[in-house]
Amino acid sequence: MNAIFRRRSIRKYRSDAISTETLHFLLEAAMCAPSAQNQRPWHFVVITDQAMLTTLANVSPYAKMIKDAPVVILVCGDLERKLAPDFWVQDCAAATENLLLEAEDRHLGAVWVGIYPRETRVEYIKNVLHLPENIVPFALIPIGYPAEEKAPLQRYDESRVHYNQW
Repeated sequence: MNAIFRRRSIRKYRSDAISTETLHFLLEAAMCAPSAQNQRPWHFVVITDQAMLTTLANVSPYAKMIKDAPVVILVCGDLERKLAPDFWVQDCAAATENLLLEAEDRHLGAVWVGIYPRETRVEYIKNVLHLPENIVPFALIPIGYPAEEKAPLQRYDESRVHYNQW
């Protein structure tokens, strides 16, 4: 639970590289997420090329930090998973949150940059990364050792909890 309570969106990173072993653990955590009918509709693109990171930072005004991250992981959904095709968004969201929590647990900074359902962002990423037609970019996750500190927030709001009925 500590990683859940400590996790914050970190947008400033040191230039230190992320080890292959650490990347493996991040991706393993992402793939441990629950998915509808165990379809696991996700794919992940690991991006470390500086020119590509600079290009990806232009996907939206909220993505500028991407150019300064040592690694970015693109979470994608595979529309060819047929058993539960309407649930790929929830499945990829669960994988993304697992990845963010594992990053926090490993003392890394990360932030969720939304791509889907913004069609202009989806098309931009599909074109830049040459994604197949059945693959939809869901979120970009810049990751690095934090160059900023943020205190944990208390976000519990009793007014959002309802018992037995509204």
